[in-house]
Amino acid sequence: MLKNKTSYLLSLGIALSGLVGVGGAVFAQSHDESPAPVTDALPLEDLKAFTEIFGRIKQDYVEPVSDKKLLEDAIRGMLSGLDPHSAYLIADEYQELKEGTTGQFGGLGIEVSMENGFVKVVSPIDDTPAQRAGIKTGDLIIRLDDKPVKGMSLADAVKSMRGAAGSKILLTVVREGVDTPLKISIIRDVIKTKSVKSKLLEKNYGYVRISSFQSATGDNLKESLAALKKENNGNLSGLVLDLRNNPGGVLNAAVEVSDAFLKSGLIVYTKGRIANSEMRFNAAPDDLIDEAPMVVLINAGSASASEIVAGALQDSKRAIIMGEKSFGKGSVQTILPTSNGAAVKLTTARYYTPSGRSIQAEGIEPDIALAQMKLEALDKSDFKPVKEADLSNHLQNAKEKPAAQTDADNKDKAAAETKDYALNEALNLLKGISIIKK
Repeated sequence: MLKNKTSYLLSLGIALSGLVGVGGAVFAQSHDESPAPVTDALPLEDLKAFTEIFGRIKQDYVEPVSDKKLLEDAIRGMLSGLDPHSAYLIADEYQELKEGTTGQFGGLGIEVSMENGFVKVVSPIDDTPAQRAGIKTGDLIIRLDDKPVKGMSLADAVKSMRGAAGSKILLTVVREGVDTPLKISIIRDVIKTKSVKSKLLEKNYGYVRISSFQSATGDNLKESLAALKKENNGNLSGLVLDLRNNPGGVLNAAVEVSDAFLKSGLIVYTKGRIANSEMRFNAAPDDLIDEAPMVVLINAGSASASEIVAGALQDSKRAIIMGEKSFGKGSVQTILPTSNGAAVKLTTARYYTPSGRSIQAEGIEPDIALAQMKLEALDKSDFKPVKEADLSNHLQNAKEKPAAQTDADNKDKAAAETKDYALNEALNLLKGISIIKK
């Protein structure tokens, strides 16, 4: 398993709960470390223009503006102009980012980014007010209570969505396929997320859902797999790993999850301009489900750390990836604390799958593509198809038994009741692989 104990954050996103910045792999660097030497001469003409404009604002703007605000906004603009994931985090935002990796924070429980001036939902977090209220991946938030989002910075929008547990906020949402904006009222809460959930789908077939990658996700996965084996009274014949709407999280956790199913080989590596942005993570010789077949479910809300896991298992031919093309978040952000208690989140590298694929703006293509659908059991009809057993004077089967509902009938009914098309397709695929192996 991973030897390096340094904690890395990956694609934490901007949570409505207060996490700031759509992350990529993020790692901390002390502010007292010497910065890389700058060899280019300072652009004196551009700096002169900056000070000129600074002075004009101080002198002529309709209201007085503090130096601190102007400089802070200038830093924010400088970073946000680089890419969607670099950002300046004031002290409170930096603290919230660190707290988010523990799986407990206050707010709505949703990961968002900025698109065309509006807040776009990357994914709602499982078992949070946002998910329960019906917020969906891809929703565009255009108003917060009575405030238009257009013109707000992402940080300001996030700040508006934060608040005390029990307080209410009204989101106006534009959703693809819906003609008119939706008004969704959500009551804020303290978000306590458990990132790993598991269950037996049926005898010998397990299901693990990872909703985000937190510091304890690797250990929680091991516990869940051990519990599944115990409940099954033996090893599993197949496992579904569900990474749908998982926005990412701690990079070490993504590596540990991948390593849990791999016996050797590269999991992920990163490349950037500075020396310490070059990292490689390899698997240790263990497979916690003894090489049982796997299906990994992904969709458009599966980002960054989720894509690392899916890419590693796909490249190593360890799992079949099923669902929709993933989000395509393949950049690494470094958290650089500053002397004033704030921090800079700066994109410093791209990460690559073992085969050398960059996921940035491309995503993971599933091995088996599935459209978004749901299962529903058909109403029973008075019409009954005629079978051999219904014909007069039909030959009796030597082992004929009284007609009864079969296990297959019960399983079909149970499958329909879940209404999860992708999950049932994954289970059927695992069964098919198991039959062929036998």
